Amino acid sequence: MNWVIKNNTDKQSVKKLSDELNISPILSSMLVKREIKTFEQAKFFFRPSYEMLHDPFLMKDMNLAVERVQKAICDKESIMIFGDYDVDGTSSVALLSLYLESVGLNVSTYLPDRKSEGYGISIKAIDNAFENKQKLIIALDCGIKAHKQVNYAKEKGIEFIICDHHNPDENIPQALAVLNPKRKDCVYPYKELCGCGVGFKFVQAIESKQLVDNKIINYLDLVALAIAADVVPLTGENRVLAFIGLQIINSNPKLGIHSLLKKNTKKEYTISDLMFYVAPRINAAGRIKHASLALELLISKEKKSAEKLALEIEELNTLRREIEREMTSQAVGQVDKSNQKSNSIVVFDSEWNKGVVGIVASRLVDKYYKPSVVFCESSKGYLTASARSIKGLDLYLIMNECKQYIDQFGGHKYAAGLTIKKENLEPFKKQFEHIVSQTIDSSIFEQELQIESKINLSEITPKFFRILKQFEPFGTGNKSPLFLSENLRLKGKPFELGKEKEHIKLNLSQDGINSYSSIGFWFSNKFNDIENKENFSAVYNIDENNWKDVSSIQLKLKDLK
Repeated sequence: MNWVIKNNTDKQSVKKLSDELNISPILSSMLVKREIKTFEQAKFFFRPSYEMLHDPFLMKDMNLAVERVQKAICDKESIMIFGDYDVDGTSSVALLSLYLESVGLNVSTYLPDRKSEGYGISIKAIDNAFENKQKLIIALDCGIKAHKQVNYAKEKGIEFIICDHHNPDENIPQALAVLNPKRKDCVYPYKELCGCGVGFKFVQAIESKQLVDNKIINYLDLVALAIAADVVPLTGENRVLAFIGLQIINSNPKLGIHSLLKKNTKKEYTISDLMFYVAPRINAAGRIKHASLALELLISKEKKSAEKLALEIEELNTLRREIEREMTSQAVGQVDKSNQKSNSIVVFDSEWNKGVVGIVASRLVDKYYKPSVVFCESSKGYLTASARSIKGLDLYLIMNECKQYIDQFGGHKYAAGLTIKKENLEPFKKQFEHIVSQTIDSSIFEQELQIESKINLSEITPKFFRILKQFEPFGTGNKSPLFLSENLRLKGKPFELGKEKEHIKLNLSQDGINSYSSIGFWFSNKFNDIENKENFSAVYNIDENNWKDVSSIQLKLKDLK
């Protein structure tokens, strides 16, 4: 891995902030690198508040959407709330259904079956609404490309409100209202909301017209979960929403979220806990069985029911992990067998589970650091895939260059889903490799560690760590900072951890005085190198280790040289 230290040329701002805030120059430098250069900006960064959220009516079509919901409330209509089957979609449906029920609206929820209906608004759902005499469908976390479905609904006398955050085409569906900050004609100042974030802005707008305070801030635990799962940037409004949402998760979360977190005995939960612990379990329901199970958990109002559902989902997650391991092993076998020096990976097996291909694609990126597409058979004559990319390579643009072989496509810069005809697999594979190879140079495959600053172990004081924690929540756009320390030595012997001794734990010292407990996950291949080196350098995150109600600072290793 290449180690790259972020430069900070604005030394004047760094010193000024350091003096005004009475913090280490390393910490003030971190603020300046995040475009925070004044005391007031630092105050807003460290103390996000609900009042900092933008006016929801700045979003295009918001007035139309709110007026239609108000009419539905007045007329006591029954409406359908439709959402994607992933965490973002499921959280969105949970949020909007809970809120609209609280203001007296009769709602039904609909999450499509991943295997039989696939991604996006389904014709089956529209037919279901028609049979139930529902004249309004609100779609969450999908729909921005559902031209045919919206037109079909119109023919049935059904209106659509679309709340989405994915990139639109040149033209948007002819729905009653389309709430999407990424619309070219939308002036909403923050563009990176997740689907649940857009749903919350909708709720915020409806609530502003209500006579009773429904305390909508209490729904932000669902928004924080969606932000974590969808890996949207933790900047601007997302930072505010996640910050408040985490406060709720750590004080009074929904019963469903609490039931999933119960086994995790941490004192304080972070975005990482939501991303790596809660989100996979919520997703497991839709991947292995049906997403409605996860929705039922998130809207549960009875403790016993929530705990029962959480247990069932835990079992599904265990099964998901087993399937994932087997599929990943098979996919790696295909890649290694091909022995081709390609710049991309495209693999297929007719027996692979549709719900797990996205995870397997991520695993292939982790192992080979190449854009990866994993296909499985979805229906007669058709293949479905999930694609994952690497830094500096925009999947959305690449897929547009392969569109002659694609029947359906949607997604983001680094993650996408697509459907193709079976006979187009090999042509797609060739075209994908061609476009990837044209787009990149070889240096893109060299993974970089973006280092925040060099630091001595003596500088990692309790005060330093306390202020560092205030930079949270960490995630895309505000990554947990990496630090570099040089001239390190081992204090005592390292020892191996894990079932297969794949991790190592060690004490690092500097100048023979300061030492810190450190852990390296998947560092077993570095074990001998470390043990025999007299001194070395380390790149790491500064983390907190909680063991038997005792908290201590721990270095989480990323690389050693």
